[in-house]
Amino acid sequence: MATKKNNLKETIGLLRRMWLIRAFEEKVSALYAERQIVGLLHLGIGQEAVAVGALSLLGDDDYVYGGHRSHGHAIAKGADINKLMAEIAGRATGYCGGKGGSMHIVARECGFITATGVVGGTIPLALGAAFAAKERKKGQIAAVFFGDGAGQSGPFHESLNIASLWQLPVIFICENNGYAEFTPLSAHTRIERLAQHAKTYGIPAETVDGNDLFAVRAAMTKAVAKCRAGKGPIFVECLTQRMRGHYEGDPAKYRELSQLEDWQKKDPIARVVRALKSQKALTDRELAAIESEAQALAEKAAEFSLSSPWPASDQVASQVTTG
Repeated sequence: MATKKNNLKETIGLLRRMWLIRAFEEKVSALYAERQIVGLLHLGIGQEAVAVGALSLLGDDDYVYGGHRSHGHAIAKGADINKLMAEIAGRATGYCGGKGGSMHIVARECGFITATGVVGGTIPLALGAAFAAKERKKGQIAAVFFGDGAGQSGPFHESLNIASLWQLPVIFICENNGYAEFTPLSAHTRIERLAQHAKTYGIPAETVDGNDLFAVRAAMTKAVAKCRAGKGPIFVECLTQRMRGHYEGDPAKYRELSQLEDWQKKDPIARVVRALKSQKALTDRELAAIESEAQALAEKAAEFSLSSPWPASDQVASQVTTG
């Protein structure tokens, strides 16, 4: 991984965003362990390079859709971490008034339209946004994140077909972390790379190292340019990993310890740090300060959320969001 072709200031900004996502999710994990947060919680620790590498290239007027593991996507798109933490904690100051929770995030002010607990459930929705963008002719695009497990769903294939047929400005971003819930990829499909499906429908596709921030950025730079030029759709498959189980509390007995240790060596944040240190771009003290700043912001978000009120009883049926 090299930063020569990347502006140093920009690279440091990307590292800050990756650390913010990591610190945020580690704080969410700690609050969950303390029972300050309850319910199903899916963390993307280890997948930060995909979110930041992809979404740092999009604007607030571009549309982004996530899945059940989308805290990082929302933060990478520019979501307010105080309101996001409050939403996960079920508080009234959250993006959906505390009623959406971890898997149903909305941050409209920055173009993060929605996420869902339904595997592949937002893929067709992204096509709707892409169709609207095409009709407006203002260069907007839609991007949708999903895991390798979505590749076996009907809506996935139907959406690829329609996107190709109508030439929609949509980027399909597959975060292939090797597991669909608890099941390894090899146990639920004979297809080794999800990008193969895209090519079947005539969609240009690329598979990249999702733990390499700059590899993701390079692939997305091309994808965004093509979509804005009316040459979409595009499919980008990012080979990555989650360093936690499928959900918080998952004992993850289906994963070998040696496998986890190997994955930790590929930590996307550590790789950026090593690249910056090798070029003497930042000192250890400066790098530590970036991490500490992110942790302080996550702490403030936790304080904000836990000091916020619970939703009032007369707001139970309300669907008003604060984003």
